[in-house]
Amino acid sequence: MSALTERLPATCQLILEGIENELHTGMQLYISQRGEIVADGGVGEARPGVSMTAETINLWLSAGKPLTAMAIARLCEQGQLRLDDRVTRFIPEFGIHGKESITLLHILNHTAGFRPVDTGWPEVNWEESIRRICAAPLEENWQIGITAGYHVSSSWFILGEILQRITGEPYPQLMRERVLEPLGMSKSWLGMPADVYEQNQEQIAYVYQRDKGEMQLTDWHDAEHCITPSPGGNARGPIRELGRFYECLLNQGTPLFEPQTVDTMIDRHREGEFDLTLQHKVDYGLGFIVNSNRYGAATVPYGFGKYASEASFGHGGSQSSIAFADPEHELVVAVVANGRPGEPRHQRRAREINEAIYEDLHLV
Repeated sequence: MSALTERLPATCQLILEGIENELHTGMQLYISQRGEIVADGGVGEARPGVSMTAETINLWLSAGKPLTAMAIARLCEQGQLRLDDRVTRFIPEFGIHGKESITLLHILNHTAGFRPVDTGWPEVNWEESIRRICAAPLEENWQIGITAGYHVSSSWFILGEILQRITGEPYPQLMRERVLEPLGMSKSWLGMPADVYEQNQEQIAYVYQRDKGEMQLTDWHDAEHCITPSPGGNARGPIRELGRFYECLLNQGTPLFEPQTVDTMIDRHREGEFDLTLQHKVDYGLGFIVNSNRYGAATVPYGFGKYASEASFGHGGSQSSIAFADPEHELVVAVVANGRPGEPRHQRRAREINEAIYEDLHLV
């Protein structure tokens, strides 16, 4: 804590104020610049009486989505798929009720149009989730490739199923072998094996949800939630490992993807469109949010703060986390809180912390 306070005084003060105001009980953060670690640690508690440290396993929620997107990109590099392939090339049963023309590109830039599907996660198995999604109709009045609306969960199961059908491997296993382990993300999972959960459950942070003015403990640390894979929201590990992923994308860490592939994924494929889910104009690459401060730095949801450069890209996790890379400043930021205080409080917390990081590093 003392080292973090020395390097990031304003940032740490905001985290402590958040603890005092019951927005979270702890936060974990990782920051690097030009590949050099600036901060790697925790503040507060992961569980009652248990300190949040750099080693704590935290739930990243949607901040983990880009991992699946880049697994798709790896198969594209290897010639096993194309981004303009229709989903039906890999999942024929998906092509009903108006969804026949949806491509991987539409899924990755959130213009596909099957947002509302109840996947049943984590109560039902993977196969049942896929069946429900395939059976669902296209949303009414949706123009595929034009209408914009962030897909929280449904489309990510489809990407995971495509990965499974191409590789012949279960989704959690292929993600470990093809993305996580090559990047040194050995303590991160998108669906923990049962034995790994048993061995590590005491290191898994609790997640709290603010309800009726108080922080209430959720069950998101239990075996069912940790073990059952959900490509759009169940990645977890020490946040430093998500930071390593972004270092790779900035060509600062372990090389895994071709530079041209990264450029394709972080380019603005959806620009100036009002997102029906986020209720704001937000620009998207393929699986990544691209800096959308041009539409209102003080109002854009899951943004990177007013000091982030125009080319910054990343992704947030619902009311809890943010990870992004700022190419102009050669900066990687990854932050996760174990408290979900509601959207307005979280958006304010995230903006203030992101901006304090830039101020503490004298990047303004």
